[in-house]
Amino acid sequence: MENKRVLLAEDDKNLGTILQAYLVAKGYETDLCVNGEEAFKKYQEATYDMCILDVMMPIKDGFTLAQEIRNQDKEIPILFLTAKSLQEDKLKGFEIGADDYISKPFSMEELLVRMKAIWRRVDSDTKSPSKTNIYTLGQYTFDYNRQMLTMKDNEQKLTSKEAELLRLLCEHMNDVLDRSEALNKIWYDDSYFNARSMDVYITKLRKYLKEDDGVELLNVHGVGFKLVVN
Repeated sequence: MENKRVLLAEDDKNLGTILQAYLVAKGYETDLCVNGEEAFKKYQEATYDMCILDVMMPIKDGFTLAQEIRNQDKEIPILFLTAKSLQEDKLKGFEIGADDYISKPFSMEELLVRMKAIWRRVDSDTKSPSKTNIYTLGQYTFDYNRQMLTMKDNEQKLTSKEAELLRLLCEHMNDVLDRSEALNKIWYDDSYFNARSMDVYITKLRKYLKEDDGVELLNVHGVGFKLVVN
């Protein structure tokens, strides 16, 4: 039994109660909230290892709640529950900083598998001694272990996926990072949807790196991406 605590925000009381009971049975202390405002208050009162947020909730929706959580904590894993199938909605969630999405209806087993996959990824990022690397990108310093991109006195805290992607780009500096390699290493799947979500992260990294003209993050059409440092 893993000693982890989960914040669950789900306005469907029947589904929320079932999910809570299942997670508790699997060994996870789980706090259930029925709207985003209540969930944010709970989040501020306790320390959690994951947030599972329904997108469509009254008073405060899941996207708004996730953004407020991300403003305070760039690292806590966030998994969205959604009845929506629109890719634009999912991309919006990833842009906010979601770690994963699961569409209703779903099985309890699938939810648990996705949760464990997120925790494995986070644990490997923070505990592996081989991933305590610091990279110099022109005027920037990227501390992978701290997930921090620094230029002079300005610091940009990265999400886990942003840090993973930037690290891969640094390992291929001035060379092409194959799109499929990045997708399989970070998303574990090179599907079209994951490729679209990766494009969101590339756009965000490009924005973070724009202050140094000697650093460029280029699209290599049909192949992948290239981090060029002059």
